[in-house]
Amino acid sequence: MSLAGLKKQFNKANQYMSEKIGGAKGTELDDEFVEMERRIDVLGKLVDDLINKTHEFLQPNPASRAKMSTRNALSKMRGQEQKILYPQPEGTLGDYMIRHGTDLGEDSTFGGCLIEAGESFKHLAEIKYNLEDNVKQNFLDPLNQLQTKDLREVNHHRKKLSGRRLDFDCKKRKKDKGSTITEEELRVAEDKFEESKNLAENAMHNVLENEVEYISQLQAFIEAEVDYHRQALNTLQSLLDGLEHKRNEAASKPRTEHIPKRVSSFRRSESPNSYDGPSEAFDNDTGKSGSYTFNNIQAPSYHQSGYNPYDDQDPFGSYAVPDTKKKPMARALYDFEPENEGELGFQEGDYVDLVSQVDENWFEGTFNGQAGFFPINYVEVINPL
Repeated sequence: MSLAGLKKQFNKANQYMSEKIGGAKGTELDDEFVEMERRIDVLGKLVDDLINKTHEFLQPNPASRAKMSTRNALSKMRGQEQKILYPQPEGTLGDYMIRHGTDLGEDSTFGGCLIEAGESFKHLAEIKYNLEDNVKQNFLDPLNQLQTKDLREVNHHRKKLSGRRLDFDCKKRKKDKGSTITEEELRVAEDKFEESKNLAENAMHNVLENEVEYISQLQAFIEAEVDYHRQALNTLQSLLDGLEHKRNEAASKPRTEHIPKRVSSFRRSESPNSYDGPSEAFDNDTGKSGSYTFNNIQAPSYHQSGYNPYDDQDPFGSYAVPDTKKKPMARALYDFEPENEGELGFQEGDYVDLVSQVDENWFEGTFNGQAGFFPINYVEVINPL
């Protein structure tokens, strides 16, 4: 910093302390300028809150937002362009409806209805993603532009004006006290002060007079919301009509009477090859009744049982505990079912190899040849990283 610049900074600090402590009076700006400054401050706070609260409105779960942000940051650090999407609750609900509806089987009318409902809820999630994209492009991005460019430029001019006002008032105060400040120095300081005031005032005026554009952006947000709710209503109304038809169809079917089959009872005598009172379902020659065989019972072969004789498995196909002394490892305390792409699923009792700790809540690990993220509180660390 040059000597003149250092002297100017000293003058500003001197005047600031004189006003705050010594009661010195600085140059007052006109009321119109002061009102414009107030409105700019309100607008700045308004933009900050609107951006934050709109994000919370579109993605209300803070834990999911934090996890999504962390995983996107990790992907960016690794040079991956894959973008992690916010898990819409409608899509998650739809997945479970489809899964359990399929489990009920094709013969279940209720299962078919669940599948239809699940598809509709997954469609709602897609509509929600379209809403997010629309709001971001037409509402949030312009607000970010206003925040990071227009308001930042206005505040830059205001800050410069404040500094030049302090420098001018300091020189004027010193000259009034008989200092060596020349008329030329005072005139230059006043000209710079006036120049900064004009720049700041014009910048504030341009921002405050742009209300037509701000209203258009708000209107675009509301239009996106209306379109989302219209599509959601059409989807749900179509689902409701379909369920009504299926319900009437199911109600019109005659109820079938179900008579439970009797369980054939057998009493084994002391002799393993004898029995008392053969039932109709029992074959004297083969020793079989239904699916049970009393004689000639054979152990299942490897191909029949699906058994694969690995060294680290017992004959019943359960995994033996791996060697936990070789590498970082954790044991699953609970079942973890992935809800998002990139998460690693496992069952209670499984051993998961640890790769890294993403943050205070998430590990990255591998299991059964798959890699992904999983919650720390779902596992017990055997060998730490």
